[in-house]
Amino acid sequence: MTRTDTRVGRADARPAPGRARPYWTTRRRDQLTGYLFIAPQLFGSAVFVILPLILVVWYSLHEWNVLAGTFDFVGTENYKALADDANLGAVLRATGLFSVGLVVFNLGLALLLAVLLNQKFRGTVLFRTLFFSPVVVSLVAWTIVWGFLLQDNGGINGLLDTIGVDGPNWLRGETTAMISVVVVQVFKNVGLNMVLFLAALQGVPGELYEAAEMDGAGRMRQFWRITIPMISPTILLTSIITVVGSLQVFAQIAVLTQGGPGTSTTVLVYYLYQQAFQFHHFGYGATLSIVLFGIVLALTVLQWQMRRRWVHHES
Repeated sequence: MTRTDTRVGRADARPAPGRARPYWTTRRRDQLTGYLFIAPQLFGSAVFVILPLILVVWYSLHEWNVLAGTFDFVGTENYKALADDANLGAVLRATGLFSVGLVVFNLGLALLLAVLLNQKFRGTVLFRTLFFSPVVVSLVAWTIVWGFLLQDNGGINGLLDTIGVDGPNWLRGETTAMISVVVVQVFKNVGLNMVLFLAALQGVPGELYEAAEMDGAGRMRQFWRITIPMISPTILLTSIITVVGSLQVFAQIAVLTQGGPGTSTTVLVYYLYQQAFQFHHFGYGATLSIVLFGIVLALTVLQWQMRRRWVHHES
């Protein structure tokens, strides 16, 4: 009696003697299908991310004068100019102040609003809509309206005048200009982080609060011992998004203060724009963009590495 192999697919696994194995096997067809699915994303990343990064590095080694039509190789001269730039320190200081102010107030206010709107009372849907609506408003339109409100004779000072307070010229004082820009940006995007926090809060199991309450834990202890650890992944996400966004702010500065007074609100992105498109130093502008990319990359990696210390369930 002949012994037969009962394993499925054994007869198809090897080609018959004298026959070449077909090239388009099932495995290769599956691989091709996978590559076709990710091809649009790979193409977009290569054309709009990797290639521009390479070109920026290439441009930083040249002095490109569009008006004169010259494109001269200068090597590391732009990087030497970066080290000798007397304005760079003030620009980095303004960038840091704006980023810290935006991240602290945006995340703090968003979390506070999310905790309040997570309670069961009438009108929560209306308040959620009101706080989220600025997110979908045009950034330029939002900034122009706030520009009128913050003028010396604008709406903010008009309200203060009704209670006998003489308001400052918000956009012309070195301190008040930075505060104004931060506040405008916080109110514009706080709704987005609020919604993310609200979704995270609604995912925290109620049994944890019930058990903590039975053990005698108060509201504040429950918040720090249960709520914060459970929504820590969302805190990480929102912090990365907010930090990166704070380093890329441009329209608010361009519309409200144009970097003034002096360089008090000249953040790195706006300074890059000035060098490249106002002063036509495209090579130096490319060098500044590399500095910006390095700062964003370093802060993102730092936040990602720190997640193991304070993000729940990370090891």
